[in-house]
Amino acid sequence: MMMLGVGHDVVDVRAFEEQLAIPGSRMRALFSARELRQVRMRAERKHDGEAVHLAGRWAAKESVVKAWCEALGAAAPPYTLDDTPWAAIEVLSEANGSPRIVLGGDVESRLRISVGAHVRGGMEPEPDLRWFVSISHDGGIASAVVMLCAQ
Repeated sequence: MMMLGVGHDVVDVRAFEEQLAIPGSRMRALFSARELRQVRMRAERKHDGEAVHLAGRWAAKESVVKAWCEALGAAAPPYTLDDTPWAAIEVLSEANGSPRIVLGGDVESRLRISVGAHVRGGMEPEPDLRWFVSISHDGGIASAVVMLCAQ
């Protein structure tokens, strides 16, 4: 397995919670319905607020983009900050609570094409890619590290 890129991000949970609470805020639109449902259930189980769990997932989403960009090197990323389909970059929980990355819509195919073209000189447009993700919370900080690897 070859590591192609790594991303890391930290989020101030209180500031993130304040952004969620702003009337008319579109922050929740950055998450899929599945993510929002899992966060709501996790917050109920842990007896804490949704903001801490959303902040961790947001850090993971940012880390996915950073790892993807690192994998591309100097090549132009397929999205800009203005058109990144954040809700299609899902951070979902396995049955045991471990996070996993799921790319929806055309995001998965764009990843494979862009990384395949860069890593293998365009000879193999669809490499076998795997995401590794870790999310942590400490005090008022949520943090995530994501690795993108090819087999």
